[in-house]
Amino acid sequence: MDPLSSLLSGIRAEGSVVSHAVLTAPWSIRFTDGAPLTMVSVLRGGGTLLLSDGTERAVSVGDTAIVRGPAPFRLVDGPTTLDRPHTEYEIACFPPDAECTAQELGGIRWGTDPDGATALIVGAYRASGHRHERLLRALPSVLVINEDVEVCAWLETAAADAARLPAGSQALMDRLLDWALVCTLRNWFDEAGADAPSWYRGLADPVLAPALQAFHGRPAEPWTVASLAHQAGVSRALFAKRFTELMGRPPLAYLTECRMADAEALLTDTDLSIAQIAKSVGYADAFGFSAAFKRHKGQSPSRFRAAAA
Repeated sequence: MDPLSSLLSGIRAEGSVVSHAVLTAPWSIRFTDGAPLTMVSVLRGGGTLLLSDGTERAVSVGDTAIVRGPAPFRLVDGPTTLDRPHTEYEIACFPPDAECTAQELGGIRWGTDPDGATALIVGAYRASGHRHERLLRALPSVLVINEDVEVCAWLETAAADAARLPAGSQALMDRLLDWALVCTLRNWFDEAGADAPSWYRGLADPVLAPALQAFHGRPAEPWTVASLAHQAGVSRALFAKRFTELMGRPPLAYLTECRMADAEALLTDTDLSIAQIAKSVGYADAFGFSAAFKRHKGQSPSRFRAAAA
């Protein structure tokens, strides 16, 4: 499993709020779910994202925006219309006491006018555990990618089909939004270039990619610089030099960083013993793992688990 796939494994559109909105101005949508990620694809028309930190970002036809949570935010037809009478919608179905459910909104078209000037696909993503947090730290508060107009037309058709066929519509839209999230993030990381996280840049390097895929696919193995260089098909010295230049730290420092991140997630999200976690992240015994974890986090695995609980 590559790093992006691993980090996305904890975040899904499974049972999430999935809506197809067709709107006529003036309107506003308030997002209050506190979702880790919310995606808005503009199929027709456009609007302005208003984030809680004061950020304003215009989006237009073909744009897909991903907003990092959990702070609430708004999408409006225009910032100036908020002071005037307008139709206001709210997505807040994740809290336990919410009156609506994802199933009620899934695949349903909502809005004031079926021929409205603005059409959107909106999806809020749930998270299971803490593995995705490393991905969120690599993202800005909002990112926008422009898609081909044909993609937008296909997405709107798929949403309309889901609305007409209730059986399986939620699952269809969930899978569609999972696909769209991965594509949007990959496109954004590709465009970010040198500003993309090192674990993503390494996947594009012909030397480092095989080694990174091997490590992330089998993290429990006792990897060394020599064994990683063998996966890359180059000498140990060349691999270490290239890895450090591109990734910003030596190979073993990167391996330790990833193993500690995985260990944090396992300590927080599972009931596995310290010995079991040690083995799953590549340590021969609990003692060596505990010593490494304490050097990295400043506290023992047991204390970290207790504090997280």
